[in-house]
Amino acid sequence: MNEMDLQGVLETLPHRYPFLLIDRVLELELGSYIVAIKNVTVNEPFFQGHFPNKPVMPGVLILEALAQAAAILGAKTSGAKLGSESIMYLAGVDDARFKRPVVPGDQLLLRATLERSLRGVTRVATTAHVGSELVCEARLLSAMRPL
Repeated sequence: MNEMDLQGVLETLPHRYPFLLIDRVLELELGSYIVAIKNVTVNEPFFQGHFPNKPVMPGVLILEALAQAAAILGAKTSGAKLGSESIMYLAGVDDARFKRPVVPGDQLLLRATLERSLRGVTRVATTAHVGSELVCEARLLSAMRPL
């Protein structure tokens, strides 16, 4: 499977507006990696307060977008039905670094590469870019659990 449109994302993730942070999957290699995008628009609800005169996407939401991309990779790799049979929890964030602000008009290119998976617990190396610029990198730990 290489691509997934918004409908495919909605069928895979239980997240919905305003917390769905994946617009499209560009590449997906089961058991290996995912590349997805998040279009950052000025009408995002968090920009009203972060910050009113200089809108900046909160770093925790960049990490959440990376975690959602990783959840798609994990769900598709394992065949799990997130939201109906199981749920993927973010269990840890290591080595997170933010290199530059993400602002309205940016398009986040999100990449998660599977490093390890054992009994529903996965570790992924993630990066977020705007164009060729690295804006965030982190290692994420997640745990898939039955509902």
